[in-house]
Amino acid sequence: MSSRTVIRGGLVITASDELHADVLVEDGRIAALAASGTPAAEAWTAERTIDATGKYVIPGGVDAHTHMELPFGGTFASDSFETGTRAAAWGGTTTIVDFAVQSVGHSLREGLDAWNAKADGKCAIDYAFHMIVSDVNQDTLKEMDLLVEEGVTSFKQFMAYPGVFYSDDGQILRAMQRSAENGGLIMMHAENGIAIDVLVEQALARGETDPRYHGEVRKALLEAEATHRAIKLAQVAGAPLYVVHVSAQQAVAELARARDEGLNVFGETCPQYLFLSTDNLAEPDFEGAKYVCSTPLRPKEHQAALWRGLRTNDLQVVSTDHCPFCFVGQKELGRGNFSKIPNGLPGVENRMDLLHQAVVDGHITRRRWIEIACATPARMFGLYPKKGTIAPGADADVVIYDPHAEQIMSAETHHMKVDYSAYEGKRTTGRVETVLSRGELVITEREFTGRAGHGVYTPRSTCQYLN
Repeated sequence: MSSRTVIRGGLVITASDELHADVLVEDGRIAALAASGTPAAEAWTAERTIDATGKYVIPGGVDAHTHMELPFGGTFASDSFETGTRAAAWGGTTTIVDFAVQSVGHSLREGLDAWNAKADGKCAIDYAFHMIVSDVNQDTLKEMDLLVEEGVTSFKQFMAYPGVFYSDDGQILRAMQRSAENGGLIMMHAENGIAIDVLVEQALARGETDPRYHGEVRKALLEAEATHRAIKLAQVAGAPLYVVHVSAQQAVAELARARDEGLNVFGETCPQYLFLSTDNLAEPDFEGAKYVCSTPLRPKEHQAALWRGLRTNDLQVVSTDHCPFCFVGQKELGRGNFSKIPNGLPGVENRMDLLHQAVVDGHITRRRWIEIACATPARMFGLYPKKGTIAPGADADVVIYDPHAEQIMSAETHHMKVDYSAYEGKRTTGRVETVLSRGELVITEREFTGRAGHGVYTPRSTCQYLN
């Protein structure tokens, strides 16, 4: 049985174009676009017609950095794959790339199998995996080749968290050398974790235990130093590099310099660094714990450099690093010791709206909004043009977006399984109205009509920005 949907009268926005067009969806794919009102468009017939007059018709968002059910600091991220992907859909995101975790002493395959088991049959939208490499050895390096062939084409390493995920420079170099050969992309959490641990110990010894000290010990210079070191190691290995959750202006400067030298170095930032700051970390009565994440929130003056980096393409992607922990019972584990606060913020539902607000505020253009939230993450991680655009042959992951609707972000109205909003009380203009995932209605005029298990695992090709 063929199923057809026509979306009529909207402004179709992709990374490259804006046009008033009708969109024909057939059997889960985009079948055609035609200018609204033309005989070609008028001739289309379908079982379902969606009126998008006065609305934007945009590709579903691709969030390339989420952590559903992540074990961290003696607890687990509060969103499951079921609740997290449902919240993502509410926010106009139709694909996530989550992180499978290799535990030290175990194989990559065991980690990947465990994450596949967590997600299988649970997701409301499509999903893929990166692989966190915590234990670099000869077996791991061979496994990286096999994973790339299977469509897990990116590997995350940590210069932070000694004793947990940390890799030393030698391990990082070996993994980078392997990715230079197999076409994989190394993603780096760039902070000098060894130095940070010293500063944490010293701060606690001085009695500096409040959440705001989390930001003070994880210094911007230690993010910049690690970013510089990761770039040089990648250069030695002849490998591409993708630096995750860039928060400091000094780190942006390192990326810009490397790109000016023609290196295949890429950078991602997140909404929390664009809209929040150390002012939030300093909120009284332990409220600052809600905003503890790593890399940490920075003083407000860093935001201008991040916005500039997004405009100049020294930063290419905005992902969420969605890793929610409830304030009650989880963030509270760090009362009296900021180093015990689970690191992470909720945000998978807020990203598309916050970036539209950035369009309203004049930070970026509409097409750049789609580029950094949909098209570039899809290209960066080998999902384009199946994901990230509206074009014939692409998956029919489509969002009808009302650019004039106003909303107030709040824990009372969001769908993430966490007891606070990082953006509580923030007024934004623009809101998701209807979402299709592979042609199926997941959100229908602000009502969830999807289901767990609709989302499918999606293997990826290698990074499409590499020569």
